[in-house]
Amino acid sequence: MKKKQTKRVLKLTLILASIASLFFVPWILVWAWILPLPDSVQEQANEALDHGFEGIIVYVDEAGKPPAFYAAGWHNREDKIPANPHALFKLASLSKLYTAVAITKLVADGRLSLDKTLADYLPELVGRIDNADAITLKMMVQHRSGIPNYTDTPNYWAAPKESNQENLELILDKPANFRPDQDYEYSNTNYLLLAEIMDKVLGSPHFQFIQEKILNRLQLKNTFASLDGVNIDDVMSGYHVGHPYDLKTDKQGMLASAEDVGIFLRALNDGSLFDAGEKDIYSSIYEYEHKGWVPGYQSIAKYHKDIDTVVIQFTNTTDPKLYNWNLADIIYSRIIKILKRKKDS
Repeated sequence: MKKKQTKRVLKLTLILASIASLFFVPWILVWAWILPLPDSVQEQANEALDHGFEGIIVYVDEAGKPPAFYAAGWHNREDKIPANPHALFKLASLSKLYTAVAITKLVADGRLSLDKTLADYLPELVGRIDNADAITLKMMVQHRSGIPNYTDTPNYWAAPKESNQENLELILDKPANFRPDQDYEYSNTNYLLLAEIMDKVLGSPHFQFIQEKILNRLQLKNTFASLDGVNIDDVMSGYHVGHPYDLKTDKQGMLASAEDVGIFLRALNDGSLFDAGEKDIYSSIYEYEHKGWVPGYQSIAKYHKDIDTVVIQFTNTTDPKLYNWNLADIIYSRIIKILKRKKDS
């Protein structure tokens, strides 16, 4: 009898716990999931506006078909300019894919070694960054260095720094988060240091190398190192919930059109971006897809092998609770479902 009562009490406890947990579910995410799937990508893009996004751009490259462009919402909310599928957008961490390719090509050329350490390339950081003599380039590429992430410093995004040196100063003399190669933790500092190493080895800005070896090879005309030299009117506005101003003039690294990113991503995945031996090197150090986030800008870039399709999604609204990060994922997944459904029909 006692055993049956215990089971009933346990079952009731689990039910009550499940009901209680519903009060903490962000219903905006649930609603985005359960809505009926639209018939087209454009309808899904339009639906994104109902979830709080000011604007969205989607680029779809299905093998054997001309690329498709979709947009909804605002390119510039204040001036009531509609979203432009060919606008420039801040890539944020999507730029790490370009950096990893550049590292790959320099390794293949013998100008860099994945096994050499941070101390070998930037000896001035010995004693300023823990384990500098044990952290290899490969560990930095793979976020296995243990170096603290400068964007995780308190209130970083309230007043982000613009120069590498200013960002680096935020983590110098700080203890490592773990011993090299003993764990994984995403750290933007890794890629800041990789950029510094490339600049030093090349004797020129590393983006010049990216331009010559990646962008020119793919004939990409709408990918840029920064806002410098870009027509600001070509840049999609970015908005952060609770922040009153357009964020597009903040300097946050690389920009590109969705089409340029899509062309790059297909070439990355099909190997046409690489010379002999380079694809094997790249596969050993980094991934073939990425997401990006800076205030006002979110991006997703993936190749879907099962349908031989590249899909790039840009959304120009972020929020403090990161609901929009999850919403962007949901919208993206629904776009993929729409494309697969059409493929099967």
